This record gives sequence, C-alpha cells and structure tokens, in this order.
Amino acid sequence: MVHDYEIVIGLEVHAELATASKIFCSCSTSFGAPPNTHVCPVCLGLPGTLPVLNREVLALAIRAGLALDSQIQCHTKFDRKNYFYPDLPKAYQISQFDMPIASGGHLEIMVEGRKKTIGITRAHMEEDAGKLVHLGAGGQISAAANSLVDYNRTGVPLIGIVSEPDMRSAQEAYAYLTGLKEILMYVRISDCNMEEGSLRCDANISIRPHGQTALGVKTELKNMNSFKNVREAIDYEAARQMKIVSQGGVIQQETRLWNADKHISYTMRMKEEAHDYRYFPEPDLPLVEISEQMLEEARAKIPELPKAVRARFIKNYDLSEYDAGVVTMTPALANYFDLAAQMAAAAGVPGKSVCNWITVELLGKLNQDNQSIETSPISAKQLAALTGLIETGKISGKIAKQVFSEMYTGSQDPEIIVQKRGLVQISDQGAVVKLVEDVMQANPSAVEEYRGGKTQTIGFFVGKVMQASKGQANPKMVNQILKERLG
Repeated sequence: MVHDYEIVIGLEVHAELATASKIFCSCSTSFGAPPNTHVCPVCLGLPGTLPVLNREVLALAIRAGLALDSQIQCHTKFDRKNYFYPDLPKAYQISQFDMPIASGGHLEIMVEGRKKTIGITRAHMEEDAGKLVHLGAGGQISAAANSLVDYNRTGVPLIGIVSEPDMRSAQEAYAYLTGLKEILMYVRISDCNMEEGSLRCDANISIRPHGQTALGVKTELKNMNSFKNVREAIDYEAARQMKIVSQGGVIQQETRLWNADKHISYTMRMKEEAHDYRYFPEPDLPLVEISEQMLEEARAKIPELPKAVRARFIKNYDLSEYDAGVVTMTPALANYFDLAAQMAAAAGVPGKSVCNWITVELLGKLNQDNQSIETSPISAKQLAALTGLIETGKISGKIAKQVFSEMYTGSQDPEIIVQKRGLVQISDQGAVVKLVEDVMQANPSAVEEYRGGKTQTIGFFVGKVMQASKGQANPKMVNQILKERLG
C-alpha cells in the first residue's frame, strides 16, 4: 500500500529575526524575561496606538531573501490577518499577504548522495503572537484545566519562508530544514534556537497515487519543536493518511498538533481557507519602498554561504563532503575549524587531522557537557598547537589524548602541559633500541614464537615497549626497530 502512493510535503518555517526590539515598537525581544514584562500599549494593541516599522527588520528580511536567491519586491506592504485567539491581543496579526518582501528562490539539498533543488514560494514579514501556557494534562491544550497567556513574544519580528511542495520524504524535509537553518545562521538573520521558539516549522502533507500530478487534500502539522520531531511527525501523518485511504475513507483538510511524548498527531481545528482570515491592507502602515541602496547594503552584509564554505574546505583541506558538512553546521564551528586548520598547516598538519580532532574529540566532549563551540575551553590556536606536536613527533597520538583532556579541563596550552608533565615523545633511536632489547630479553619465549612464524605477537612487544616507556616511545620507531630485531 505504501508503495502505491507518493508523499507530497511543503514546509512553512518561521524564524525570529535577530533584532533588539520588536517589529512595530521598542519593546525588548530578549528571551526568558518574567511573563508580560516586555510589553507596551503598541504590542498589546491598546486603543489609540500606532505601529512603526523597525527598519532593521526590513534589512534582515531583504538579506534573507537575497541569500535564498529570491526576488526582492521593490514595493511591498503589510496586511491584517484577522482571527481571534487568546494569544493575539489585537484580534488580528500584522502580516503580508499578496505583496510579500520576497518571492521565488530555491535551496539545494543532498539526500543519500543525491542532489535536489527545493523551490521557495515566498518570504514574508510578520509579527509573532503571544505564548499560551496550558496548566495540567502535561501542557496539552486539549485537556488543560486552565491556560495563561504571556504577551512578551507578541510583536517579535518573524520571517515566514514558504517552500514549494517539492519534498517527497521526511528525510528530504529534514535536509531542507537543516540547509535553511544553516543559511539563516550564516547571514545572521536568526539564532534559530528551536528550544526557545526562535525557529518553528509547520508541515503541509498530502498523498497521491504515483503518476498523478494533481495535489491531494493536505493536512497541516504544528507543534514540532525539533527537526527530529518534524521527521517523525511527517512519517506518522503520511502513514495515517494512507491508512484512511486504504480503508475507503476521505482525508479532511485540517490542522493537527504533534504530541512528541505519545508520537501521535491529533486534530486541533478544521483548516480555514485564506479568505476566512479576511485579509486587507494594514491601514496604519504605509506602502514600503525598497531602494537600490537598501539592496546594495544588504548584499554587502551577506557572507560566504555554507555551500561555498564547504566547497572551499573540500578544495583547500582535502576534506570529504561528509566532514565538510559537519564542520560547517554553524558559522562559529566553520570559523573555528578554518582558523585551526590554517595555523596547523604551518606545522605540516593535514586539514583532515584537524577535522578529526574537532569532530571526534572536541565536539564529543562539548556535546557530552551540553556546550557549543562558542564556549569551548580549548581555543582554535591551542588545538592547532596540539596537532602540530603530534605531526612533528614531539608527542604520540596516545599521549595527545591525555594532553587534550588536561587542556579541556584546565584551558592550558599543550606545550606547557607536555613540558610540565615530561610527556615529550622518545624519538632517540638509541633509547628506543635499548627499550626494545630490554623487552625482548625479558620475554624470550615470545621472541621464539614470533621467529617461529607467529608474527601477530608483535602487538605484544609494542605494548610492552610502550608500557616501559610510559607511553612516550615513538610508536612508528618502536614498530620499525622491533621488526628489525625480531627478524
């Protein structure tokens, strides 16, 4: 049954713009303040107040559109989207309807080694609503005893980015969201923190028989607070629709909420059409004219985008596509790797070695401690110095891990730790020969076994030599001398 149908997915992503104040007033947008403390008559919609557009919101929206290869509209306006809900103090939302700030555009994704281009329909500016806090029943609106409302978020500027229905699997949706998040972070549009609600995603999902071009009836999924939940919710909803159709039922157009604890979706409301919102031009805001100077200013602030950064890392540091993808997940991580790799190159360290230390050792520890690269106790310069010590033979890889642990907990330079603890690698040939001969003399039966053809016992000798040298003997030299002496 599953193979008879094609899944059609379109995503609408809302990202909070990284401004200090709200879209139409001077209230703070900072997260975590006590409820209803970042509010004023304007964002509360009190009688006699008028909105004034925050110029920085417009600048960031233009930058986002350019980064997505969208067409920036020189004439744009705001509209009233009318609906009543307790978190909307004016009983309408100021948004954009028929003249959004940007239209068209695309984003390239990679899924299972296959590239695909996802079209972007539009990007529009709007104000956020407040936040409802449902008391009891695990915070679920459907069974809550009471609901409280916090208007701090009301009026926080958003950019809504609507994709074409070009995605055909949950994995493609996941790749699209990951790519979009990277771009928004690189161009400094939003911090994209889903836990704080600064990046939210609604998914429109429908199914249709393979070969059919007309779209099926869609449902909208909300309340997905992680990319993992988006992927899981899409799979669930597609399976739910296929089951209904297979049993002779009809898909209803509706909005559904995702319950991440129970791994199910449930009906929130039957879906309204656009005309139910009774859009009309916002009478309190004038038409917005985008000048060429504003476009040039926005273009000048667009940095190297993640796709270009990955291509540069692959070319300059000989990284694989996978490794380049990992170290470019955030601009801070990309900058950290780039700086460390440049400094390590002076000691002849390959970029791949630096990448391995970052992705395996450093990110492993940071993730374990719930930290990010911005709060890393090891600087890019220190990491580069550590890889340089390995490359020049001053310490072994095994000792380097000990040094790394001390660097992570004490933030000291690796050279100081090596010197203080006497960890310099023994690379003097005479000293290594002496160690090898002592081990051979102490283990005559193992020597005979090796010379009798049991060459795998060389690992035993290497271990003994490293133990005798407290891990400081040059492993490459140890192996070479052992083979000469044992042979």
